[in-house]
Amino acid sequence: MQKIIVPNLWFNGNAKEAVEFYVSVFPDSKVNSTEYYPHEGLADFQKDMAGKELMIDFELNGNRFMAINADDTFRFTEAVSFAVECDDQEEIDYFWSKLSTVPEVEQCGWCKDQYGLSWQIVPKNMGELMQRPDAYAHMMQMKKLVIADF
Repeated sequence: MQKIIVPNLWFNGNAKEAVEFYVSVFPDSKVNSTEYYPHEGLADFQKDMAGKELMIDFELNGNRFMAINADDTFRFTEAVSFAVECDDQEEIDYFWSKLSTVPEVEQCGWCKDQYGLSWQIVPKNMGELMQRPDAYAHMMQMKKLVIADF
């Protein structure tokens, strides 16, 4: 039997804001549940988190995620990204406009959102497009992928 793997995303005190943003961007998305920090038993460095969101279970486009509301101990890097497979250029343009907020790191369909999470906004037929002559060279010149330019 296949086990479900649920990505856990660590946020710096803004998990609720991030989850609300992601749920607004992706269709078929929702918050499933929210757990809160207790008011008692917290370590001194956690006292300011009492009563705030601890973990948020949510779905993006039917895929389950967990958001952990913590501190700045850990940050996202480009070593992990989420690929959004798009049906057409209109869908690529939509997701790019919502998720790309750090222009200096954009390359080959990769972008970074306002929370530091990396995304790959790619056409569903990327494998087919990459078979075209000079596809790799064309892709390396792009920030947002433009299907017509392959």
